[in-house]
Amino acid sequence: MLEHYFLKPKTIDRIRASWIAGGIETYVSWLEGQGHSAQTIHRRVPLLVSFGEYSKGRGATSIEDLPKYLTDFANHCEKQSLCRSDGARKTLNREIRGCLRQMLSIVLPAYDGRARSRRAYVPRFDFLDRFFKFLKEERGLSKASLRVYDYSLGLLQSYFDRIGLASMQDLSPPVLGSFVLDIKDRLGKAALIRVLCPVRVLLRWLYRERLTGRDLSTMIEVPRTYELSALPRSISWDEVRLMLEAVDRRTVVGRRDYAILLLLVTYGLRAREIATITLDDIDWKAERLRIRDRKAGHSTGYPLSSVVGDAIIDYLKKDRPKTADRHLFFRINAPIRAMSWQAVGSRAVHYLRTAGIDIPKRGSHTLRHTCVQRLVDAQFSLKQIGDYVGHGSPDTTRIYAKVDFESLRELAIGLGEDLL
Repeated sequence: MLEHYFLKPKTIDRIRASWIAGGIETYVSWLEGQGHSAQTIHRRVPLLVSFGEYSKGRGATSIEDLPKYLTDFANHCEKQSLCRSDGARKTLNREIRGCLRQMLSIVLPAYDGRARSRRAYVPRFDFLDRFFKFLKEERGLSKASLRVYDYSLGLLQSYFDRIGLASMQDLSPPVLGSFVLDIKDRLGKAALIRVLCPVRVLLRWLYRERLTGRDLSTMIEVPRTYELSALPRSISWDEVRLMLEAVDRRTVVGRRDYAILLLLVTYGLRAREIATITLDDIDWKAERLRIRDRKAGHSTGYPLSSVVGDAIIDYLKKDRPKTADRHLFFRINAPIRAMSWQAVGSRAVHYLRTAGIDIPKRGSHTLRHTCVQRLVDAQFSLKQIGDYVGHGSPDTTRIYAKVDFESLRELAIGLGEDLL
């Protein structure tokens, strides 16, 4: 395999002399199968050889030891780089970590290929493995939820490291209060809640396990949220047209994204639901679309709109890669795999921005809110709307009943005196 990409025998010998040569060759085979270019392979293989040498020099004895040296190696490469700006160095660091995680996810089945958190840290509290086992086995948290906990506890440990807190027995209300003050100005309200709630769970668990002398969870005050306090972030139907017109349907990306946007705004689907649609979910004869495993734990069947169906057919005929994977939407660039829900959301953000639509928190949920708001304006009942978009509770739909956006728009431009 290496002979396809490296011409000099000495180069191939040097690669195969690496103690992780087997993993490197497996990764190269995977890259080739995923359609990566020869240039990508030329750039990544020397990096992997260097990573093997770096890890071995610091005590690695098996390929299973490699993940714990990943972040240190990326930081080392960043310091040694010739990049002139901080932004370029951070980009290099991120690209190196991405390459190494991808390789490890191929050669280590138990490695999920993602960072432990956005702030990588080396856990130094011996109880963390027990705590995460409790979260997974007793509370039944998903991998996504465990990553939120990991990120939150990373912030907590980073703060403890800065102030020199050596043991959880030294925890006190003033320490926790100063931690909250340290992070509150850097995080928005929603992000602060996502950090503090896991910390409270940890503190209750520490008391339950008698690792602290008192339950300190009550010392963490989480910001309050109020029912129906937020406004739906929908856009007008004219703005929807502007967004769809911003899609260049002459391109592979444009044809795929046009079908995605139509699904989002027509059925009010979530990005996760778009990403999980398979070819088996479309019944062309009955003209039905099925959305399985929705957030509320049920599935929904929709009549397949002719406009949506035509857009999907256009994508299937011209652009969808030939693969045994049954997912509907795929990445365009290598590695060729099904789109993630994050990618679906990013495409919605891209076209909202391209169309010049100024709205807070652009994303796929903007189009979901737009779909619901249009149903509200059409005088459908909240029960019907909730069933249509897959709300688990009628209370979730109630927020859309608060505001008649079209009437407010008429008032704002002076055309709605009769409404007063």
